[in-house]
Amino acid sequence: MKNNQKEKLFSNKFIQKFFDNQSTVSLKNKYKFSEIASSLAYYLKSFSNINKLLDYVCLIFKHIFDEKIILIVPLSYEGEIWHQNTKVSANNECLKIKEQIYIFFNQFNFSKNFKIKEIQIFEDALKNNFKEFTIETEKVLSRGKCRGFIYIFSKGSCHESITNDYIFNFIKNCLAVGLENYFLIKTNKEHDKVDREISTGAEIQSQLLPDYCPIIYGVDLAAHCRPALQLGGDYYDFMCLKTNISEKRKEKARWALVIGDVMGKGIPAGLLMTMLRGMLRAEVLTGLPPHRILHDLNQLAINDLDQSHRFVTLFYSDYDPRTRKLRFANAAHNPPLLWKSSDQKIIKLDADGLVLGLQKNAEYNCGEIKLDQNDLVLYYTDGVIDTTNSSGERFDEQRLINILIKLCKQSCSSQEILNKIFKNLDDFTGQNRHLEDDATMVIFQVK
Repeated sequence: MKNNQKEKLFSNKFIQKFFDNQSTVSLKNKYKFSEIASSLAYYLKSFSNINKLLDYVCLIFKHIFDEKIILIVPLSYEGEIWHQNTKVSANNECLKIKEQIYIFFNQFNFSKNFKIKEIQIFEDALKNNFKEFTIETEKVLSRGKCRGFIYIFSKGSCHESITNDYIFNFIKNCLAVGLENYFLIKTNKEHDKVDREISTGAEIQSQLLPDYCPIIYGVDLAAHCRPALQLGGDYYDFMCLKTNISEKRKEKARWALVIGDVMGKGIPAGLLMTMLRGMLRAEVLTGLPPHRILHDLNQLAINDLDQSHRFVTLFYSDYDPRTRKLRFANAAHNPPLLWKSSDQKIIKLDADGLVLGLQKNAEYNCGEIKLDQNDLVLYYTDGVIDTTNSSGERFDEQRLINILIKLCKQSCSSQEILNKIFKNLDDFTGQNRHLEDDATMVIFQVK
């Protein structure tokens, strides 16, 4: 069958003409079955209107099984009775009965939370209301799930059942495929909408992270966050503790440097990270020392974190360019790695403290260290050291330390060190393997 012939076959005018036609020409032969199969296959491949598909199925039922009245009751995607798409196939001699079936169906009180097992109540009422007919029931099944029901009305006790007819079963299966395809198309559209919303959320979240590293006197900075999904739970930030001063004066002012990780990843972690950022930025303006900042932040966020059943690790530090002193407090985050250039060794910057959101009255300790020229601090999240290769081997902290020592001895810039660590991370995980968790690193180097 040519495409233009098929398009005519599926037009509303053609369907209406067929319904109006009183011809009862038998289609039960090989050629006609081939025509039906071809047209249904074409329709299933190209249709977008489920109502027209149901009309077409009724059209075929009417002219193949013209002595039967057939009621099609599809179910919606949620498994509810799909009232607006219920169809009745009947020849012109049964138009009165057809109208009565529609009236009965529309008046039947289906429960709002209809369950498939309740269909028995409807079927009993249907048979009781149309006692002059023998009514058979066929389920429309797709992938093991019921997508609707077909009721076949026959007169007389010695009627011939069509439920075993190969054409009937072929059409029923095509109907099941059509309903399933429609729901898949609908689901894909909903997923596309969600994907667009997530992309928008990811774009907004990326804008909340610093666009660039600030200029701090005597410091070379580099930072990058690589989320495992579109939305991530990692967080880093740079905040000047002095407000309303010129950019030149900010260079020598005290700066807060923070890195954090919300348990988990994806949308929930991203939302909590965004909430925490707002709270922290407000708290930083108080100018309190790091341990007090974490204490107050925990007090502010604990109710929200408790309700979400998540917690946050956070390392907060502030740096004074004039004295080169770095103060810090740690809420159970991975301790940053300090490269002491004079000693040619790595020191872990750590201070006692619980994760945020675990205990309301948690206390945090404050550490302090004076940095010298060419000293370097690597802040990172656990997504860096917890990533695995195809063999299940972890990147681990010691590997990160060894790479950092090697790069620091080469007198690389902060950005070069950052790029090379991520390159080592990619080489370790292998091609076509994505990070299992968000990975974030900040390099802080004293020039």
